Amino acid sequence: MSIDLAVVPVAGHGTRLLPSTKSQPKEMLPVGRKPVVQYVVEELTRSEMRRLLFVTGNGKESIENFFDVNHELIRFLRETGREELLATLEFERRPVEYAYTRQREQLGLGHAILCAEPFVADQSFVVALGDSIIGLHADSNIVQRMVSEFERTKADVVIAFEELDDPKEVVHYGIAQPRGTAGDVFELADVIEKPDVAEAPSRLAVAARYVFSPAIFEHLHVTKPGKKGEIQLTDAIRGLLKAGGKGVGLRLAAGERRFDIGNFESYFQTFVEFALSDEEYGPSLAKHVRKLLEAAPHK
Repeated sequence: MSIDLAVVPVAGHGTRLLPSTKSQPKEMLPVGRKPVVQYVVEELTRSEMRRLLFVTGNGKESIENFFDVNHELIRFLRETGREELLATLEFERRPVEYAYTRQREQLGLGHAILCAEPFVADQSFVVALGDSIIGLHADSNIVQRMVSEFERTKADVVIAFEELDDPKEVVHYGIAQPRGTAGDVFELADVIEKPDVAEAPSRLAVAARYVFSPAIFEHLHVTKPGKKGEIQLTDAIRGLLKAGGKGVGLRLAAGERRFDIGNFESYFQTFVEFALSDEEYGPSLAKHVRKLLEAAPHK
């Protein structure tokens, strides 16, 4: 694939996960054996992304440290006879270039993408939100499929969408307005940010993965801040589409459910599901959970 650059925004405060996020990024919270952001990076590298730009913020230094090669730790494991643990650090040796820039003020996702403009320049690029895993253990090729469709259709933006089971949930997401019938791949007429249930054009919710041409930057520059003073990425996408830009939507396939680590309910559910699927500890954990459920008082 010609696109090998991905921007990963990780600058948010994670306030809905306090106090867990008081001194560590929500992207570094463990899900099963790995932090959230490691799953995101593994998904991107399997989709042939070789240059990753993290848009960070205050208190996010542990993300930078995590992807550095830790020679001292490697030496310690070897000297203490724990070489079997070196396999857990294999991600350090992937052929990936990491770069970091800062969003100095919390001015929204659109502003975070603008912070990447000096690095991206005139290139097309992927955006993968650093707090969302696609597929169990990130076993997804959605980005690869999106890039292929982006190049095939000569689109300006390609967005991944997940169909919501509960229509009432549309009030929490950007929702697709397809042009015509929405198959697995469809033309995008508009994206409505958090519509009322009665006004939602579909149940297709933005699923944290995008592919953009550099044209998105000119629309981000003229997008006015919303009520909270934030520049919304959805508003810039709408401007791009209204100006004649071509948008394409892709549905997540079966098994490519989005795991959003945005609040404690979704975080707990994700952790349990990933832990239960662990080859070594999953079966014993399942027995333990069953015992707890059986012993719990019935309500």
